[in-house]
Amino acid sequence: MARLTQSYVHGVSETPLIGQTVGAFFDEAARRWPRCEALVVRHQQVRWTYEELKRKVDAFAAGLLALGLRPGDRVGIWSPNNAEWVITQFATARAGLILVNINPAYRLAEADYALNKVECAALVTASQFKTSDYVGMLNQLIAEKRLPHLKTIIRIGGSAPGMRGFDEIAGLAGPDHHRQLQEIAGALQFDDPINIQFTSGTTGYPKGATLTHHNILNNGFFIGETMRLDEKDRICIPVPLYHCFGMVLGNMACITHGSAMVYPGEGFDPLAVLQTVEAERCTGLYGVPTMFIAELGHADFKSFNLSSLRTGIMAGSPCPIEVMKRVVNEMHMNEVTICYGMTETSPVSFQTSADDPLEKRVGSVGRIHPHVEVKIVDADGRIVPPGATGELCTRGYSVMRGYWNDAEKTAEAIDAGRWMHTGDLATIDGEGYCNIVGRIKDMVIRGGENIYPREIEEFLYKHPKVQDVQVIGVPDVKYGEELCAWIKLKAGQACTDEEIRQFCQGQIAHYKIPRYVKFVDGFPMTVTGKIQKYLMREEARRELGLKEEKTA
Repeated sequence: MARLTQSYVHGVSETPLIGQTVGAFFDEAARRWPRCEALVVRHQQVRWTYEELKRKVDAFAAGLLALGLRPGDRVGIWSPNNAEWVITQFATARAGLILVNINPAYRLAEADYALNKVECAALVTASQFKTSDYVGMLNQLIAEKRLPHLKTIIRIGGSAPGMRGFDEIAGLAGPDHHRQLQEIAGALQFDDPINIQFTSGTTGYPKGATLTHHNILNNGFFIGETMRLDEKDRICIPVPLYHCFGMVLGNMACITHGSAMVYPGEGFDPLAVLQTVEAERCTGLYGVPTMFIAELGHADFKSFNLSSLRTGIMAGSPCPIEVMKRVVNEMHMNEVTICYGMTETSPVSFQTSADDPLEKRVGSVGRIHPHVEVKIVDADGRIVPPGATGELCTRGYSVMRGYWNDAEKTAEAIDAGRWMHTGDLATIDGEGYCNIVGRIKDMVIRGGENIYPREIEEFLYKHPKVQDVQVIGVPDVKYGEELCAWIKLKAGQACTDEEIRQFCQGQIAHYKIPRYVKFVDGFPMTVTGKIQKYLMREEARRELGLKEEKTA
């Protein structure tokens, strides 16, 4: 490839986009790999082939039609990872219904908002997860008449007052409903919406990113292609299904290549992951950096045989280079890939490949995905030269239809040229490799100097006592902002803030050395493992007694 003259890349590919619906492709997968294992769910003792999974999906899809649901209706799912989640994902696609992913961590007000925003007609729900009592919350919302659109609640694990049991639904369908399912399959278009995922905004209400068959089927396929997946691969998926990471990078990448989806538990547990990889001879493992850090840091890590691993994905937030090197060397994941994307783009735009030089595989998010365009622009919207920092904008098949029932927010995110503005700061080098510098809102401006927290985090990971680190900006009277580093030490280590600053002295510019250092046991984060830096900033401001400086 010729060296770039500007920060614009286009994923030219000889492999065409798939022009099918998810249901049609899933049927083909079941015909192509009927005897291959499709789904293994360790905590439920589930082990199904593609043929068996298809039977369960079709039966549940017909049952949903028997409930009176019609193409275009919204069906919510509020549950941790389980076999029922996977069945619901493919059954709703088959029946032309729009699956609405409800965050398992949502509480009363958030569930109320999400279910009403998209007017869910039905909801598949677990009874509870961790400290969340889903049935109790739903009963309260119903008693207070706050769910006027919700007609049917389907409970995983059996019926309850006012709720049908998940396993009952398939039995509701008669021959007419199965015929109806075939008619719907023939009428569906790949540009029809299939999925609504709520983005976790730090201010205001979450927005419902609306994705199509075309969006997620193709994105999953090209993710799997980059990983070189086939029917012999077994992918350990400890990331949440309600998020694109589990549902698209996990399930869609697997079903487009005949690979097995392997779920180690309802939620993330490092021991369960290590046990599952060994017992199931998994060839791939997914996770956000904090998950890999927890696995590598587990007391029994060295006792597990992980030699079956070759590939996997680290994504969800910037991947520390030192952690990436350990994953390659100590977990046998020589072909591990890094992905970058966002929910609104189905999600992946960049991905590293096994052919990339090691320094690019551990120090970038790779090159552009097939059939996707990306440009890096300055504050005036002009494309910057290679290597210059700006906002990453992306365009192509992967961009969502829009935010559900919110034209104003959609117009703010997607411009007239159909470019999705990500809010991420990035660079693209002359060879087309992308590096994510941080979020626009996370950039720290200290005395006129632009500081990207990612750079300081990468440096501090090299300290022998540091296990994990996050850097934020806090208000400062003199400089506008100062740096504050939150550091999680390795087990059994002790350290002082002065020791950290001494480590930085002479190694990085003086203005990049954190003024404040806070030692912590962990960080506030979302269910998907994304660090919530805005909560860290609020807590640091309170603890340090700092006031936000007002600017004109």
